Amino acid sequence: MAFESWLVFCVIALLATATPGPAALLVSINTLSDGVRGGVFTALGNISGLFVMSGLSVIGLSVLVLNSSVAFTMVKMIGAGYLIYMGVKLWKNGIGRVDSADVTCNVRRGALSLYIQGGLIALTNPKAIIFTTALFPQFISLSDPLLPQFSLLVFTFMALSFSCLFCYSLLVFGAKEKSRNMASSRLLGRIFGSTFVGAGCVLVGASK
Repeated sequence: MAFESWLVFCVIALLATATPGPAALLVSINTLSDGVRGGVFTALGNISGLFVMSGLSVIGLSVLVLNSSVAFTMVKMIGAGYLIYMGVKLWKNGIGRVDSADVTCNVRRGALSLYIQGGLIALTNPKAIIFTTALFPQFISLSDPLLPQFSLLVFTFMALSFSCLFCYSLLVFGAKEKSRNMASSRLLGRIFGSTFVGAGCVLVGASK
């Protein structure tokens, strides 16, 4: 895989992992109740779940590549369409935010309990397998060995996910004021949304 392609993947994956979702909410809640320690163990559980989900995606894509290059191209087109859809959704709805009124602080829990919570939130959320199935084929070279390419993408995705969740934990732990207002949420949604739509359009053109 070319270094430039990997950088493009990092940018798209970073935008996706930085977008608040169920994992970010859970990390925020556990950080408020158990400190940064709670956020870290929750994030570790979450990326473990992402590894399982991404692995399932990789197995399916590998079988597809080995049996039909036409079907693989179709998956690329569908994946590009998904990126555009996600971008439009972000543009319309803005970035979700954690409302402090919805957060309840629980008693301090063990590391294993926090880890399992993080893993379950990933395994019960199809975002990872949908996203990896949509995105990974765009950066795979069929002429090169598949395992090293998939391994690089999976572990990059996991590292970015953990980094973003850890940042959420630090921000929540050190926050003195309420989370961003809806105006900034909408602005960030339009920035992220435009990036996803643009990336999807570029990938559609590259697939033709």
